[in-house]
Amino acid sequence: MTFINHLNTPQSPQHQPHALSADLLSPLRSWLNQVEIANVAIAQSICRWIPAQCPFARKLVWQGRTLLEIPPLCKLNPVYEELIGLRFRALCYLADQSTTDVCIEG
Repeated sequence: MTFINHLNTPQSPQHQPHALSADLLSPLRSWLNQVEIANVAIAQSICRWIPAQCPFARKLVWQGRTLLEIPPLCKLNPVYEELIGLRFRALCYLADQSTTDVCIEG
């Protein structure tokens, strides 16, 4: 009977390391998700600051041979999805404005 009761006890927070790391960045994530774009200049700045493609992917080539290929590391960024969402909202705002150009290099 003791074994069955032991299974029904909830786990202590020390056995859940992922919950602590997610809680540390949740204020930043929620702030990034709540940013509203209401200015063309700010939207254009956001599109310039946040690249459309991951800038960290590299190929190390020596004498025409690829020695090492570094994959895109953007997915390791804990707020990657929120930054891409912010850039998308900025692009949508620019697309809604008829006088602005959406094609921003980045």
